[in-house]
Amino acid sequence: MNNINTLTQASIALKFGKTTSVELTQKCIQRIESIDENIGCYLCVDKIGAMKQAIDSDARRKFNQSLGELDGIPIGIKDMISCKGLPLNASSKILQDYLASYDATVIRNLRSKGAVIIGKLNQDEFGMGSSGENSAYKICKNPVNLSRTPGGSSSGSAAAIAANLAFGTLGTDTGGSVRQPAAFTGTVGIKPTYGRVSRFGVIAFASSLDQVGVFGHKVEDAATLLSGIAGYDEQDSTSIKISVPNYNLTLNRDIKGVRIGIPKEYLNKDVALDPEVKTCVENAISRLRTLGAKVYFISLPHVHLSVAAYHIISTAEASSNLARYDGIRYGPRIGFEGGFKNLYKETRGKLFGAEVKRRILLGTFVLSASCYDSYYIKAQKIRSLIVDDFRNAFTLVDAIICPTVPSVAYPLGERINDPLKMYLGDIFTIPANLAGLPGISIPGGFSKENLPIGIQLIGRPFEESNILNIAHMLEKILKINNEPVK
Repeated sequence: MNNINTLTQASIALKFGKTTSVELTQKCIQRIESIDENIGCYLCVDKIGAMKQAIDSDARRKFNQSLGELDGIPIGIKDMISCKGLPLNASSKILQDYLASYDATVIRNLRSKGAVIIGKLNQDEFGMGSSGENSAYKICKNPVNLSRTPGGSSSGSAAAIAANLAFGTLGTDTGGSVRQPAAFTGTVGIKPTYGRVSRFGVIAFASSLDQVGVFGHKVEDAATLLSGIAGYDEQDSTSIKISVPNYNLTLNRDIKGVRIGIPKEYLNKDVALDPEVKTCVENAISRLRTLGAKVYFISLPHVHLSVAAYHIISTAEASSNLARYDGIRYGPRIGFEGGFKNLYKETRGKLFGAEVKRRILLGTFVLSASCYDSYYIKAQKIRSLIVDDFRNAFTLVDAIICPTVPSVAYPLGERINDPLKMYLGDIFTIPANLAGLPGISIPGGFSKENLPIGIQLIGRPFEESNILNIAHMLEKILKINNEPVK
């Protein structure tokens, strides 16, 4: 796009009249029409609506009434997030043809800052999956290598950034669904603290774990977009009333003396960590030391239980949240002529995908009277222990560094029939969700096959500015070339 590849570059170009929102939006749409058929990022592109928003943005700038850094910037939205008048399907047949009747709070926030909503992005159905293969409509591929997964569940959100089909995107992260695809596609993805960004208008998967996150090419792009959506919302009972800094203004701070922890459990021989990923993380740690950071080994004694605890808690909450999709309230219905029992069986049996049904069944099982104490209550107790582990660790360090995922992007189809292997791919991302902590993934290097490797930083609650700054300084010294795929 005439050398405008990042959100920050686009914002500066708009500010100084080097381009217009109409030009940026037109070029995004043209590129989507040109290459997205082979990638599968977008489920819906709002050409008319986006162009109207772009025209309005250019009119504001003409009269010096710009609404800020996001005014006129084309942004893509994960299909879990409600945008009035656009499809809201969660990539599921059970919500096919459903149109959102209102904007989610994060969308209202973006609109108030002049962002251009360009369309809805592909994902794993209801956010359940780690590969982009569980969409009911089409598989999403990794633009870096089309034979590989882009990660999930925010597959389209990550791939759209990697392919330059938007300047910023929103995703959701329940167990790593922003950070993992960011790692696989060589983009930046941040999951904020639970309660920092409103969940109002976001389809629920697991309500105590879900969080809206953002993607960008660079850390400063993610900082700008996160500033644009964060803040207290009285319509979300889990939203926390705490001030939101301008995250861009907190970048470029000296990190000399900053204490960074390495969880020794993550380097345990029992963790199946790709040697190339380990080398990449070690290189990042070495670079942080050259910037003056102090690096220590720390312990998170119960973190090895996080995957098991997560899949009990998240499926239990999914079983409850997805009970509303029954062919009566939303979407298509099948088998109504056979009575209510047949309606439920046919509609849910035929319109939910295999992974969603697997998680509903597991969640219903762990909530049953005979299993509730043995599974669900025990998992919640383990979650409390993991929270305590992080709380203790953050008395010793200011941030934690680790891999984002244990491997590079694996081939499409490799794990779709091996759910356990796919679930274990989230071993490094899940703990931050269980503890409600902010986490960011940035590109840390490439494998011998030229596939991106992600580095993850985890921070204290509501200290997004700290991990964004460390990530930004690390990004600058690593100098990883993560330019969009041509």
